[in-house]
Amino acid sequence: MLKSIEGIYRKGKIELTEVPVSIGDETRVIVTFLESGGIDLRTHGIDEKQAADLRARLGTFAEDWDSPEMSVYDHYTAANTQS
Repeated sequence: MLKSIEGIYRKGKIELTEVPVSIGDETRVIVTFLESGGIDLRTHGIDEKQAADLRARLGTFAEDWDSPEMSVYDHYTAANTQS
């Protein structure tokens, strides 16, 4: 049987967005890493109203954040861990 459940890789562990039903402990898994297309804010406890408020408050930073010079920070954490 195959069952797919979305999750997030964080600090060497996979955090699932839901608890698998009828799956026992020690069940083998295959993990496939996907390109990050966005963040599911619900998994972080942020609803649509809170997301809209957050977007409005952070909108003032958008021009600077989206500038080409900021791309240096795209892989900042990975670059620091390799040092």
